[in-house]
Amino acid sequence: MIRRTLLISAMLSAAAVTGAVAQEAATAKGLDVELNALAASQKGCLFTFVAGNGLAQNVSKVSFEFVIFNDKGTVERLALLDFRDLPAGKSKVRQFDVPGIKCETVKNLLINDAPVCEGEGLDKGRCMDGIVTRSKAPAGLDG
Repeated sequence: MIRRTLLISAMLSAAAVTGAVAQEAATAKGLDVELNALAASQKGCLFTFVAGNGLAQNVSKVSFEFVIFNDKGTVERLALLDFRDLPAGKSKVRQFDVPGIKCETVKNLLINDAPVCEGEGLDKGRCMDGIVTRSKAPAGLDG
């Protein structure tokens, strides 16, 4: 009897923890932006991003305002980059050729805002809620 009570208690505790983890994961879902590569171009620097949509809704249009920091830690430029559409549950690669910037001087990027965030049933600020950023490039990316 005691053994059965302990087993039921352990199962209920595990279910509660699993439920809490699942709820936390569901609320943490959002957009995912990775700075994947930087490459020199004829114009300046080609930024390659991998963007994923972990939301339940399609994003029909999203633009991010990026702050590009140089090797001195100062703001080199603000750039509004149009990531276009991001379907729910999908990832897309987006490239932007930013003129007049040398890739080797780019040390960090910051997603300052998402001034455009559109989609059916999508609140304007939702594109920045729970955004996850990372970088595989020599420069960092923060959100």
